[in-house]
Amino acid sequence: MSARQCLKRLHLEIHRPELREISTVTEAKFETGHRIGAVARTIYGTDDARLIPYEGGLKHALEKTARLVRAGPAFPIFEATFQHDGVLVRVDMLLPDGDGWRIVEVKATTSVKEEHSFDCAVQSWVFQGIGHRLNGIALAYVDNSFIYEGGGQYRGLLTEENMANEVEHLIPIVPEWIQKARNAAVGEEPDIPVGQYCFEPYECPFISHCWPSDSDFPVQNLAGDRAKLAEFVREGYRDLRDVPTDRLTEKQQRIQRVTNAGKPELLPGASRFFADLAYPRYYLDFETIMPAIPVWAGTRPYETLPIQWSCHYEAGPGQIEHAEFLDLTGDPPMRRLAESLIRALGMDGPVLMYTAYERRMIHGLMERFPDLEHPLAAIRDRLVDLAPLTRQYYYHPEMRGSWSLKAVLPAIAADMQYSELLGIQEGTAASEGYLEAIDPDTTADRKAELKEQLLRYCKFDTEAMVRLVQFLGA
Repeated sequence: MSARQCLKRLHLEIHRPELREISTVTEAKFETGHRIGAVARTIYGTDDARLIPYEGGLKHALEKTARLVRAGPAFPIFEATFQHDGVLVRVDMLLPDGDGWRIVEVKATTSVKEEHSFDCAVQSWVFQGIGHRLNGIALAYVDNSFIYEGGGQYRGLLTEENMANEVEHLIPIVPEWIQKARNAAVGEEPDIPVGQYCFEPYECPFISHCWPSDSDFPVQNLAGDRAKLAEFVREGYRDLRDVPTDRLTEKQQRIQRVTNAGKPELLPGASRFFADLAYPRYYLDFETIMPAIPVWAGTRPYETLPIQWSCHYEAGPGQIEHAEFLDLTGDPPMRRLAESLIRALGMDGPVLMYTAYERRMIHGLMERFPDLEHPLAAIRDRLVDLAPLTRQYYYHPEMRGSWSLKAVLPAIAADMQYSELLGIQEGTAASEGYLEAIDPDTTADRKAELKEQLLRYCKFDTEAMVRLVQFLGA
């Protein structure tokens, strides 16, 4: 599968694994995949189903799988391990099907992707190449219209799509790709230029190795269309300051102009805007979860659910207080969160946010709790988004093409660094931390530690907005 994305990626995975950089987002996706796999085993499982463990090593997994399959298609086998002509596969679900077997590959996505077809084709090629009878192959993915009824009953969470036709079409090219992969694995590092495939279908963990990193301001800091950025790199441009200006978008020209000047650009309109902004001012930030496997009855897979908020309140210039909400009991917190938010934000004064995320969360709460629609709508109508204002009025070379709050904050407040927060430093980690904290198996000490980190992280976000307004309005 790595070879299908990029032969260079495969080579590096084998020969230079130390160069690999796995983001927290990617790690969270891996963990989601493991969780979906565990639920799938409860859905497809029977009392006599067998799981092939990783812990015993590859040789043990192959031998145990072969022994179980020789007994005939009598019970489901999970993580069945096969090897044919040097290609190894682990089949998520190997299910009895009459006189043969049926393969079900499980994915945490909410639809069938192009890359899934080839994945299924390789599994089919290996399984049949050994000589086993395959009567069908399907891909199971998450049905995001599924509504969890509670009680740990997840039947209906996954929906299947028959992959037989796609697999039949791809089987003939599998040996060709295996040979390409072998060549890349044993030869020199392939000379493959960067491109859009560095990010699709998955973000490659070797991006920092392949994309320019030997200049103060690499081309990728121009942001924008990745295919176009890759074109600049292929043409030999390493630093964004060297790219011809007439080939850049208006936004990229601004990034290049400010970077060339070597100092930040702060336009005067910002101070005028904030001079006219009324008090009291509220600085609001939500933290959310999007669990693939619903936690609470009445929720759907991957539904975005607010579980925490922080608010800095400024009654007048410099008169700042703080309020927050976080419930780690494990009960659905959305109702109490909404009610506490209504109480904390009062009846008037702008509610400042960074990007439209908070607006979407409030709209979601209005749909979930119709009886709170009026007071929540009143809050929604007071929202002021700082992100477009920041993009319009400010840019610093060290923001490196990004106007995210995490990129802006170090440029305007050197004493505030997300990287110095203990434990949780970004949103994905906050979501994972919350789910760990409400897990009944989490110890009291660990729960207390996570609570402190969650509160500090969310508070840091709203404190960052306070500092941003102070800076832009000065």
